[in-house]
Amino acid sequence: MLDVRRLRLLCDLARLGTIAAVATAHTYTPSAVSQQLSALEREAGLPLLERTGRRVALTAAGRLLVQHAETVLAALEQTGAALAAARAGLSGELRIGAFPSAIRTLLTPALITLADRHAALDLQLTELDPAEVPAALRDRRLDVGLLQDYDVVPLETGPGLESVPLLDETVHLAVAAESGVSGLSDVSGAGWILASPGTLCHTATLRLCETAGFTPRARHRVDDFDTVLALVAAGQGVALVPQLATDRLPPGVRLLPLPTRRRTRVAFRSGAAGHPAVRAFVDALPPLI
Repeated sequence: MLDVRRLRLLCDLARLGTIAAVATAHTYTPSAVSQQLSALEREAGLPLLERTGRRVALTAAGRLLVQHAETVLAALEQTGAALAAARAGLSGELRIGAFPSAIRTLLTPALITLADRHAALDLQLTELDPAEVPAALRDRRLDVGLLQDYDVVPLETGPGLESVPLLDETVHLAVAAESGVSGLSDVSGAGWILASPGTLCHTATLRLCETAGFTPRARHRVDDFDTVLALVAAGQGVALVPQLATDRLPPGVRLLPLPTRRRTRVAFRSGAAGHPAVRAFVDALPPLI
């Protein structure tokens, strides 16, 4: 009999690439992870890992087992969802991950709706960059989370996750109102207000500027869009801002729509779509597409 917890470790190794990364994700020691994977090899009766220098790689049998393990883990999620649906009333934790502008504009009203409809549901919200959400879902630190991608930065979540569309929005170039800027080509030499490196917004800005033939010069690094827009209004630079973040546009800012889109999706683990808490969360969000 194959141990489900060990199967999850093997899937995480396929996704993360190193035993050290798996150990960090599960707050284990690398030695403990290695021992569990060795035990899984004994259960399987086949070598699942092979050494390649100082790293390990999956054998053909290991890759085959990962494919089937993803199906097993999704079936367990479906089973948990079915059992939750069989209980009277909706209770327990619902751990949600989202980015700041969505929390302010979309999730706060949804949380009020959920609390009114399901008073026994324990709602727990964590602010996360969309790039961090897939790992948090797979590591079971979240139950649902908001994912994003841009036309210029498509997101591949990989196996183990499902999602439903929520929002498709315009991306704007935010400039000072009195400037004569008419598009990206006019701001190649400007100072830019960029998000932190590694965030989706930062990557999208770099890609869009690259398509216009230049690399943006960072003047300020700010992740909060309200602060970004305040800096633009103060003449401190230009920035890319999605439609969702422009609901409190300060005086002195002009928005120029760009030919690219940002998409937001509600994501959860494969098999969890039928969980009543996940369904209730999706139903509480406004249909915005």
